[in-house]
Amino acid sequence: MTHPTPEEEDNLFRLLRQVDIAPAASQRAMAAATGVSLGRLNALLKSAIARGFIQISDRDSTDRRQRFAYTLTLKGASEKARLTDRFLARKFAEYDALHAELTGSTSGFVPMNNRTNLMNNLSPIPELYVSYDSAQKLKVEAADLVSHDLTPRQICDLELLMNGGFNPLKGFLSEADYDGVVDNMRLADGTLWPMPITLDVSEGFAESLEIGQDIALRDQEGVILATMTVTDRWTPNKAREAEKVFGADDSAHPAVNYLHNQAGKIYLGGPVTGIQQPVHYDFKSRRDTPNELRAYFRKMGWRKVVAFQTRNPLHRAHQELTFRAAREAQANLLIHPVVGLTKPGDVDHFTRVRCYEAVLDQYPQATTSMSLLNLAMRMAGPREAVWHGLIRKNHGCTHFIVGRDHAGPGANSAGEDFYGPYDAQELFRTHQEEMGIEMVDFKHMVYVQERAQYEPNDEIADRDNVTILNISGTELRRRLAEGLEIPEWFSFPEVVTELRRTRPPRAKQGFTVFFTGFSGSGKSTIANALMVKLMEQGGRPVTLLDGDIVRKNLSSELGFSKEHRDLNIRRIGYVASEITKNGGIAICAPIAPYATTRRAVREDVEAFGAFVEVHVATSIEECERRDRKGLYKLAREGKIKEFTGISDPYDVPENPELSVETENVDVDNCAHQVLLKLESMGLIKG
Repeated sequence: MTHPTPEEEDNLFRLLRQVDIAPAASQRAMAAATGVSLGRLNALLKSAIARGFIQISDRDSTDRRQRFAYTLTLKGASEKARLTDRFLARKFAEYDALHAELTGSTSGFVPMNNRTNLMNNLSPIPELYVSYDSAQKLKVEAADLVSHDLTPRQICDLELLMNGGFNPLKGFLSEADYDGVVDNMRLADGTLWPMPITLDVSEGFAESLEIGQDIALRDQEGVILATMTVTDRWTPNKAREAEKVFGADDSAHPAVNYLHNQAGKIYLGGPVTGIQQPVHYDFKSRRDTPNELRAYFRKMGWRKVVAFQTRNPLHRAHQELTFRAAREAQANLLIHPVVGLTKPGDVDHFTRVRCYEAVLDQYPQATTSMSLLNLAMRMAGPREAVWHGLIRKNHGCTHFIVGRDHAGPGANSAGEDFYGPYDAQELFRTHQEEMGIEMVDFKHMVYVQERAQYEPNDEIADRDNVTILNISGTELRRRLAEGLEIPEWFSFPEVVTELRRTRPPRAKQGFTVFFTGFSGSGKSTIANALMVKLMEQGGRPVTLLDGDIVRKNLSSELGFSKEHRDLNIRRIGYVASEITKNGGIAICAPIAPYATTRRAVREDVEAFGAFVEVHVATSIEECERRDRKGLYKLAREGKIKEFTGISDPYDVPENPELSVETENVDVDNCAHQVLLKLESMGLIKG
């Protein structure tokens, strides 16, 4: 097989580019734009059509000289993206050689591994989208392809792949790139990239594909966003990924939990061809692609831009931190909050954006802007800080604020923080020259009452003679939950008002009581008694989601395999979360034997209110003795398969909010224990 010469590759690149941007052009215009004769153009067209890069069709035109129309195929769009890189690499090399001949030294413009380091913060960066006309034709072609319905996290990743936010990635990582990123934060070609961006799918879906096959990537409503050519398919070592990327294979880390319990078992890799961006109906004027932000910075004349990453509401300490960062870098300020997936339990992005907008007038309008970033965070601490820096570099920023415990997920299973408070700053500092974006590091900010100002905690020399005030995130949540005062030195009144609208005092919030235990343990009986007691108190609607009731009305088609039992519990969790979100009380009483599924339900509910897990700790022997339905007897005889406690495991809750014993204790007493717990948590009034 003979390899094409650079001249042949350049001609093919120019042809594919011309067909993409001007599919309706005449052959004469196409030849002129490509820089070849009409005869050479025809030869190029025939070759490209034969290789499957271009599709030919009859043109609906009265001009007899333009009988045919040409459009890029999916394969052609992928080839154009590949040739774009090779074309630019050769041109950069030619320029560097000419610079060396004229000056005797290298230009310094040719990057060692990829061209993105060449670009300043104002010039456009590559996107993976095809032109509008090509996209309309690709939609029709892609409709016949095998489809993958993207998860919310995958949609976030795909959007940033397509719009250049993840530049230099051209798609989901290949296996070689994945291995390099996991092991040493570098792609196979040596380019710095700290976070695996992979398309995780089920085993069944992966087995249905062939290497080289094109698939359509759809959002959750079935809209085709892109196509992908599958070049790699592998089973990852997820324990290794957890250790290397997140520092520990510990499911207390939300990303590790996602990796083991939600992500598909198989990874696919390959280049992506963008057809259209995901649709966002909220805060449209605040959402900008990297190139849109770069164009804005060009228009405003901003040569230096410092980005502030946040997934929390802005309080006065954040304002002081950003003011100091802009002064230190002598730069304009971009407030760039994440509105994709963050940590379970975080304030929802709708509330946060309202909070940001409420305090924007506290910033100088001429030097401050805000834009929303649809990023799915991994909470990977040091690696995440480097990743965030590269993403902000792609968005046109020259500086990036890295604070204390940047993107930290909190405590591990042993109760210790996953990362040190300044680990992220140290790793960022190691790589910032290569990244091409400068870190502005800041310590923990606290309020000095005597001076009525915020100062870095580590820099207060007279700390023994002044009053230092601070409110932690935990303390803020407690004050909101209990309706206590939040002082103005800590936050802006407008922010507190927005937070109180979303998070009223606990006694006015919805919540879920989730009973779990063996069959026959007494869950349903206690749940019924609790429901009656709560209805007697009044104030909020109460809904009972008993296991048998749900099986009859919501899950009648499900069996009792692990997959179906998990699905049944997730359905219960979804309904409970909706009840909680709307201010009601949900009482759930399934067996729910698996800890990972209970955790998933907890995360669903805690996005809107409290989740109270009650372990009905009746022994298996007592449950078997009470067995009115004869289920345990049938399970012992092997007539019921996968029966919890007999032939299938039960994960005993490690840290339930309450554990109740039912042996020799009446039902009313057990229900009263739950009421007392709810009262102590502030969920009901005493």
